[in-house]
Amino acid sequence: MNLLEIRSIVCKHDSRVTVDKLSFDVSRGSLSCLLGPSGCGKTTVLRAIAGFHALAHGEIRIDGRLVSKPGFSVAPEKRRVGMVFQDRALFPHLTVFDNVGFGIRAMSADRRNRQVQQLLQKIGLPEMGERYPHELSGGQQQRVALARALAPNPDLILLDEPFSNLDIETRERLGYEVRDIFKEQGTTCVLVTHDQNDAFALCDDVGVMCAGRILQWDTPYNLYHEPASRFVADFIGDGVFLPGRLVESGVVETRLGRILGKSSHTRYVGDALEVLVRPDDIVPDDEGGFDATIVRKAFKGADILYTLKTGDGIHVLSLFPSHANHKLGDTVRVRLQADHLVAFPQ
Repeated sequence: MNLLEIRSIVCKHDSRVTVDKLSFDVSRGSLSCLLGPSGCGKTTVLRAIAGFHALAHGEIRIDGRLVSKPGFSVAPEKRRVGMVFQDRALFPHLTVFDNVGFGIRAMSADRRNRQVQQLLQKIGLPEMGERYPHELSGGQQQRVALARALAPNPDLILLDEPFSNLDIETRERLGYEVRDIFKEQGTTCVLVTHDQNDAFALCDDVGVMCAGRILQWDTPYNLYHEPASRFVADFIGDGVFLPGRLVESGVVETRLGRILGKSSHTRYVGDALEVLVRPDDIVPDDEGGFDATIVRKAFKGADILYTLKTGDGIHVLSLFPSHANHKLGDTVRVRLQADHLVAFPQ
């Protein structure tokens, strides 16, 4: 059953359309994401769901109840929606305990105390109730903001770039912790971010946005391996496009070799194509393949991402295990091993 239903919504800033007839559904208990570059309209969608931005067209339903349409809007505090902002927006003059309990002040004192203590335990800060926000690290502040949003037991949690101000290690760890908490609670969530690592680590479904529209709503796996458009293919992950040609059904010839597979964008034999080759499609092979020169390298811990230049001037990306620490200018031997065909008309 869908908890959130977005139907052909249009949002404007002054007279400029920023969200253009956008639709999607979020099922109960799922974690979904709107992913896209800055200015694509994703935060406006989140604000519209929360009740902070009016609709020029379309409608929004939460748990089957109409909450927004042109000329009608249920007040934000009556939507049973929690929101975690990018800047956390904690009250600096309140303790951690009082920040978390701010939205449940109408409860009896005993019940409120129990609920706040349970949430502090859940977010890993059981001894921090008497501290103030400025005494916490950025990751701890984000945990408190999350607990405050969860305290009223909302139907839906909205996360607006929640990890963008954190260091890489903290954001990865916190992302997994947040996912575990939401799954344990059965919480439904919509995240907006420009960072695909956050989207893929946290969410079940991801909608890639551009210019106010969703270009593809899919699982992270399908977005990476089966992008529906050139924009999605370019935006998700690393890779380069090589010229190719469809030589027979399911077979595309490139200058690096043949790639087998079906693609909805390959129609007629002889079609000129652009073929996406990802770093994991170019694999080290001392016994076969072709020679290439290392022109750039990026250490990524377990792997090193090399930019390679072939003898006929083609640039490709390749992932090597990090113990294979080659120098710039070294020649390495690699081969094309593409398990998914991603191709678009030239």
